[in-house]
Amino acid sequence: MKAARAGKDLSQQELAEIVGVSRQTISAIEKGNYNPSVNLCISICKALDKTLDDLFWPN
Repeated sequence: MKAARAGKDLSQQELAEIVGVSRQTISAIEKGNYNPSVNLCISICKALDKTLDDLFWPN
């Protein structure tokens, strides 16, 4: 997710504002310390133009 966010030239704060969560939530998701809801996952995917598989399915 971090690479996709960087690819869109978005800071954690900017992505957080787009999807309606705190910057700390985005940071925790990127570090693997927080499991977002399906709705939040979908919002993040839409914001980053990625699929759920792209961002959240283990390789």
